[in-house]
Amino acid sequence: MDINDIRGLATVLAMVAFLAVTYWAYSSRKQKDFEEAAHLPFADDDVPDSQHNKNDGLQTGNSRMNDKGGVAQ
Repeated sequence: MDINDIRGLATVLAMVAFLAVTYWAYSSRKQKDFEEAAHLPFADDDVPDSQHNKNDGLQTGNSRMNDKGGVAQ
Protein backbone atom coordinates (compact mmCIF):
# COMPACT_ATOMS: atom_id res chain seq x y z
CA MET A 1 0.00 0.00 0.00
CA ASP A 2 1.62 3.25 -1.12
CA ILE A 3 0.75 6.90 -0.48
CA ASN A 4 -1.63 7.11 -3.46
CA ASP A 5 -3.78 4.32 -2.03
CA ILE A 6 -3.99 6.19 1.28
CA ARG A 7 -4.91 9.42 -0.54
CA GLY A 8 -7.62 7.62 -2.50
CA LEU A 9 -9.01 6.06 0.66
CA ALA A 10 -9.01 9.46 2.40
CA THR A 11 -10.89 10.99 -0.55
CA VAL A 12 -13.52 8.25 -0.46
CA LEU A 13 -13.93 8.62 3.32
CA ALA A 14 -14.29 12.40 2.98
CA MET A 15 -16.92 11.97 0.27
CA VAL A 16 -18.87 9.48 2.41
CA ALA A 17 -18.72 11.85 5.39
CA PHE A 18 -19.93 14.75 3.21
CA LEU A 19 -22.83 12.70 1.86
CA ALA A 20 -23.78 11.56 5.37
CA VAL A 21 -23.84 15.13 6.71
CA THR A 22 -25.80 16.32 3.68
CA TYR A 23 -28.35 13.53 4.13
CA TRP A 24 -28.65 14.35 7.84
CA ALA A 25 -29.10 18.07 7.18
CA TYR A 26 -31.83 17.59 4.57
CA SER A 27 -33.68 14.74 6.26
CA SER A 28 -37.30 15.48 7.05
CA ARG A 29 -36.85 14.35 10.67
CA LYS A 30 -34.59 17.33 11.41
CA GLN A 31 -36.74 19.94 9.63
CA LYS A 32 -38.68 20.91 12.76
CA ASP A 33 -35.48 21.27 14.81
CA PHE A 34 -33.87 23.48 12.16
CA GLU A 35 -36.98 25.65 11.82
CA GLU A 36 -37.03 26.12 15.59
CA ALA A 37 -33.34 27.03 15.60
CA ALA A 38 -33.90 29.51 12.76
CA HIS A 39 -36.39 31.42 14.91
CA LEU A 40 -34.14 31.63 18.00
CA PRO A 41 -32.75 35.11 17.17
CA PHE A 42 -36.31 36.45 17.24
CA ALA A 43 -37.21 34.90 20.59
CA ASP A 44 -38.03 37.33 23.41
CA ASP A 45 -35.61 37.65 26.29
CA ASP A 46 -37.01 37.48 29.81
CA VAL A 47 -34.44 40.02 31.05
CA PRO A 48 -35.65 43.65 31.05
CA ASP A 49 -33.58 46.17 29.07
CA SER A 50 -32.61 48.03 32.25
CA GLN A 51 -30.52 45.07 33.36
CA HIS A 52 -28.49 44.89 30.15
CA ASN A 53 -25.11 46.56 30.39
CA LYS A 54 -24.61 48.88 27.45
CA ASN A 55 -20.81 48.69 27.62
CA ASP A 56 -20.53 44.91 28.19
CA GLY A 57 -17.18 45.59 29.87
CA LEU A 58 -15.39 45.97 26.54
CA GLN A 59 -13.03 48.86 26.05
CA THR A 60 -12.86 50.45 22.67
CA GLY A 61 -10.36 52.89 21.30
CA ASN A 62 -7.17 53.71 23.11
CA SER A 63 -6.79 51.41 26.10
CA ARG A 64 -4.56 54.00 27.81
CA MET A 65 -7.48 56.38 28.30
CA ASN A 66 -8.79 56.86 31.82
CA ASP A 67 -12.46 57.27 32.81
CA LYS A 68 -12.42 61.04 32.25
CA GLY A 69 -11.12 60.77 28.70
CA GLY A 70 -7.53 61.71 29.51
CA VAL A 71 -4.47 59.61 28.89
CA ALA A 72 -3.53 57.39 31.83
CA GLN A 73 0.01 57.78 33.05
